[in-house]
Amino acid sequence: MLPSVPVTHHRQSGIADDIDFEIKGQELQFVEIELDPGESAIAEAGAMVWKDASVGMTTVFGDGSGAQGGGFMGALLGAGKRLITGESLFTTVFTHNGRDKARVAFSAPVPGAIVPIKLSDVGGRLICQKDAFLCAAKGVSLGIAFQKRVMTGLFGGEGFIMQKLEGDGWVFVQFGGMVIERELKAGEELHVDTGCVAAFTDTVDFDLIQAGGVKSMLFGGEGVFFARLTGPGKVWVQSLPFARLAGRIGAAIGGGGPSRGEGSVLGGLGDLIGGNN
Repeated sequence: MLPSVPVTHHRQSGIADDIDFEIKGQELQFVEIELDPGESAIAEAGAMVWKDASVGMTTVFGDGSGAQGGGFMGALLGAGKRLITGESLFTTVFTHNGRDKARVAFSAPVPGAIVPIKLSDVGGRLICQKDAFLCAAKGVSLGIAFQKRVMTGLFGGEGFIMQKLEGDGWVFVQFGGMVIERELKAGEELHVDTGCVAAFTDTVDFDLIQAGGVKSMLFGGEGVFFARLTGPGKVWVQSLPFARLAGRIGAAIGGGGPSRGEGSVLGGLGDLIGGNN
């Protein structure tokens, strides 16, 4: 299970890429990062809530990590990867230019949880849903992970492309609703609604499994497939994907109300049969 908020972490002496941070709030959270002089953090454009005056802002092409090599072509490649995942071409680097310590805060754009993950503790690589990245210590590389299986790419809920975060520092990712962390043993399987897969480590195998028999697929409201996550490794599951929340809000605005047949291949017909109209 994830720790309850507020979450506070203080850097440990002798450990590189460690930072001080505090996550505050319940359903609408923000993370406050403390920077030493000359220290930097990167964040999605528009994620900042507030900053101390000594913290300067620089907009960079790509993720600013330099992981793709120096020069314009490296920055262009990094920006292209972000564009493929639906992110902005630019990120913002926040650098403390003064003395003592300074703070900068970033907020999640949707109700849910901000989860801090030290990449060195999960093998240096994290695979997560698109739009999950919020901010990180500078040096974390933002890339893309392709789904190699055709069926998983078509019906896995995230398409063929997911976000890949690499490095050894702290990264802060945002997920919808409540979030649970599961540690899977080698060969252990976890079946999850395709939209609720938030993130997993690189050692976890992600594919699809049929959601029961024909009757369950047509009328069960859970869709045709489940995501099957096979260990070893860690998995993060979210309770409220943003697409589900947006769909319910859109249905309410349109006068349709909540859809009990969510995920059913019959769509509105499933609601009609179920007595929802």
